[in-house]
Amino acid sequence: DWWKDVNDSPMWQDRIFHALAVLYGIVSVVALVQLIRIECRVPEYGWTTQKVFHFLNFIVNGVRAIVFVLRRNVQLIQPEILQHVVLDMPGLAFFTTYALLVLFWAEIYYQARAMSTDGLRPTFYWINGVVYAIQIILWLVLWWKPVRVMVILSKMFFAGKILASFALCVCECGGG
Repeated sequence: DWWKDVNDSPMWQDRIFHALAVLYGIVSVVALVQLIRIECRVPEYGWTTQKVFHFLNFIVNGVRAIVFVLRRNVQLIQPEILQHVVLDMPGLAFFTTYALLVLFWAEIYYQARAMSTDGLRPTFYWINGVVYAIQIILWLVLWWKPVRVMVILSKMFFAGKILASFALCVCECGGG
């Protein structure tokens, strides 16, 4: 069975992870180039939502590229809770990135309808604060009592964050 051969082969695994690292690295570089382009064109506006979005994309994808390159070393980090932190942080930043995209489009929508945008940023900060707090609590509980149920709960929360990020992006970028 070819899948078993690939799955059991460290060489194939390394190639796949390095290919993923290259792809994430390309996305990271494109985000950085875009950020620099925008900054060169309109430096007088400071850190706009668009610039922060590109900066976060640069960070998220750059960290993921590094994690894929150093995958074997990440799996050796002790204590094990630090592995979870290293692997989960890009997911948190990914959630923030796409929540920021939703904020950007919500501000445009509200401004186009001549509605007040005063509550949007506090809501963005509050939602991110809650998500980060829950993740930190899960990490602390996992560190205190690393039982299998907590690992599964942490992974489910991580998957939920990613799913919510995609759902937010689809809803705001043309799906709903």
